[in-house]
Amino acid sequence: MGALILSRNVYGNTARSGFTLVEILVVLLLLGIMASVVAVRAEQDQRRILQREATRFAASLEQAIAMAQYQAVTLGVSAQGSTYRFWRRDGDGQWHVITATEPLAPHMLPDGFDARPQHYAGASVARDAILPLRASGRNEPFDLVLATRDWLARIRADPLNRVRIDIAPNAS
Repeated sequence: MGALILSRNVYGNTARSGFTLVEILVVLLLLGIMASVVAVRAEQDQRRILQREATRFAASLEQAIAMAQYQAVTLGVSAQGSTYRFWRRDGDGQWHVITATEPLAPHMLPDGFDARPQHYAGASVARDAILPLRASGRNEPFDLVLATRDWLARIRADPLNRVRIDIAPNAS
């Protein structure tokens, strides 16, 4: 005759191994909630970083516009890939990158960012265009874009040299 041996826990009940379906579902629910919180937080961080970079770029644009007027020279701005640059036009009409002035030195954007000019005087422009900032202060309206996978910052300058930033979800 074989004996059936069951182990008993402290309450006198038969011990069981493994988890119940309810316990597994509770754990999965908690993991799902934590994952969604992390995803929302990461998206907010990306937007916050984009806001910071767009604000920095806008401040540099304002500095360049003021410098062009103060020094009575034509400066320019370009944005391509992960870098934006400011330029000075010499007497022969050639553009030279500004590197000595800190706010106008070339700036590398964080990984995953794309910078590009979009419009100048109401027309689309090439990705490698240099947008002029005139010494007279009478500039055409223009806008440049800083984009991430999820967000888009449009940096706009009007003819009165006011610079504005608009941030929206990236539709493309």
